[in-house]
Amino acid sequence: MFSEGHGASGNTGGSQEKQVSQPDNCPSSNPQISPDGMHSSSLINRLEIYSTKVPDYWIPPFCGASAGVASGIVTCPLDVIKTKLQAQGGFARRGGREVEAKALYRGMLGTGRVIWREDGIRGLYQGLGPMLLGYLPTWAVYLAVYDRSRDYFYDKTENWWLARGYASISAGACSTIATNPIWVIKTRLMSQSLKSNSEGFRAPWQYSSTWDAARKMYKTEGIRSFYSGLTPALLGLTHVAIQFPLYEYLKMAFTGYGIGEHPDSGSSHWLSISLATFLSKICASTITYPHEVLRTRLQTQQRTSPAPSPEEIAFRGGLDHPADRGRPPGAASSDGMPNRPRYRGVIRTFQTILKEEGWRAFYSGIGTNLFRAVPAAMTTMLTYEYLRKVVHTMQHEGEKKLKMTETGI
Repeated sequence: MFSEGHGASGNTGGSQEKQVSQPDNCPSSNPQISPDGMHSSSLINRLEIYSTKVPDYWIPPFCGASAGVASGIVTCPLDVIKTKLQAQGGFARRGGREVEAKALYRGMLGTGRVIWREDGIRGLYQGLGPMLLGYLPTWAVYLAVYDRSRDYFYDKTENWWLARGYASISAGACSTIATNPIWVIKTRLMSQSLKSNSEGFRAPWQYSSTWDAARKMYKTEGIRSFYSGLTPALLGLTHVAIQFPLYEYLKMAFTGYGIGEHPDSGSSHWLSISLATFLSKICASTITYPHEVLRTRLQTQQRTSPAPSPEEIAFRGGLDHPADRGRPPGAASSDGMPNRPRYRGVIRTFQTILKEEGWRAFYSGIGTNLFRAVPAAMTTMLTYEYLRKVVHTMQHEGEKKLKMTETGI
């Protein structure tokens, strides 16, 4: 698969193999080349020469956005399963005193079976649109800022680890703030059921599309709903602060090259890159997983007063009650509970989950998350590194052709 990238620049010499004998009266002394071969060789030559004119700061965001899209398509079903496992405790019914312990989704395979039985293949790809829409700017911004800021921080700190850590946090903060509304919509779409919402363990909304979700969220909950879960998402910067410096360190240890760097010729050691990605992602995900549960609970909580419901769901809101635009009212609901959002802030949310569901709730879906996150990271980094290798090879070959042209060889 990846070996094709190494040979991309070598196609320019492929036309030599198509040389055939020519009649003596042929006006041209050049070997005959098929129209397709001539067109292909000419196109590759032009691309290689053009690639030398592309600014360096364009390459990381382009490769990062492409890698994010590839990762999103591959891992969307696992992301849906993980989101449902993380969010279901926030949909539990209130009987007036305590939250019921029953869970609708159990384990990765059990959750997958429930989704497949109720919603089919569409259910496994809920939220794919906003996921792809989110990955484009997320990875474009992240890898662009990381690539440009690590040298800056190294000049300031003169410490390799600190420079990579600061660059990771800065890049993560920029991408998180810019794309949080998209991820909230994605989480809402993934947490809903396409059919019945009659049970208190399912999300009580129905969104038909990304635009429909954005419109209804703004109408019923206001602009603040798009930044639900931003604080725990920013706390999640500890994840990238661990993952990317560790990945770059391991890649350098295994291959001798940093992130996005490749030799001018020869193998890029894709197996070593895969191993570096695997180890760094496992460490980062295991250490920082609880923040993802906190973020999901806050993102899937509506911010308005509850609509009348026989299930007495703890989830607040509904299209019939848009009046407070996200401000908690003071009246009591039909079950005697104050009409306030169930989760308030990171610390309060942590305390509520710990009291009602125990510490295990902070690791709900971690198996699915690792099963999803590791292939996602490997898809992302291998695609990113592969594209960087292709661009690097094209630029290298283009520079050689330009030098040959300048010297008249």
